[in-house]
Amino acid sequence: MKRLGTRKIGPVIVTVAAMLSPTWSWATAEQDPWENVNRAIFRFNDTLDTYALKPVAQGYQKITPELVQKGVTNFFNNIGDVANLANNLLQGKVQHAGVDTSRVLFNSTFGVLGVMDVATPMGLQRNNEDFGQTLGVWGVGSGSYVMLPFFGPSTVRDGIGLVPNAYMGPYPYMNNMGVRNGMYALDVVDDRANLLAAEKLITGDRYVFIRNAYLQNREYLIKDGEVVDDF
Repeated sequence: MKRLGTRKIGPVIVTVAAMLSPTWSWATAEQDPWENVNRAIFRFNDTLDTYALKPVAQGYQKITPELVQKGVTNFFNNIGDVANLANNLLQGKVQHAGVDTSRVLFNSTFGVLGVMDVATPMGLQRNNEDFGQTLGVWGVGSGSYVMLPFFGPSTVRDGIGLVPNAYMGPYPYMNNMGVRNGMYALDVVDDRANLLAAEKLITGDRYVFIRNAYLQNREYLIKDGEVVDDF
């Protein structure tokens, strides 16, 4: 599925961009049986974001030249394309896996380790796959909606998928703790900064809005956009 939103699930509002899905609809109550607990965790995440992550992201966006920000985003997207490749292979999407491979090769070489995205102008559009989607393609049901501390909105299936997702990235294989932690922190801040503008589009009950956005976007991604329009 083509990229929509961010590289990964992050604190509190990272699924704001999901509302841009053309198949937006409301989630049913049966999908959120743990709403009371989820809301409590949501408040914790939202407070953490409001007083810690968001101010850092705003500062990063203010002092960092736009060209540098774009380069950082491209760099981490290039790393994420490796996970896209792995999941497309696991899902049997050979053509998409070929695109992922080409993107990594071109961006890692001509794009200077991915800092420049030379693949997209060539017609190699970025995919967005993760192990939660792979489980969905394999027929595993999503399970109930769950709000994870620090990680934000998820489902039982997607929560399980976070473990293999982690091992498809570089961090478990980096021995230098300082470099690893610094790189991960920059990745998170860059992701959050990219969502600052989209956050303004949230209306009404923030918890309900983000829950519905997340669930609808996940369905859209897993089905490669082939979802039934309720309208």
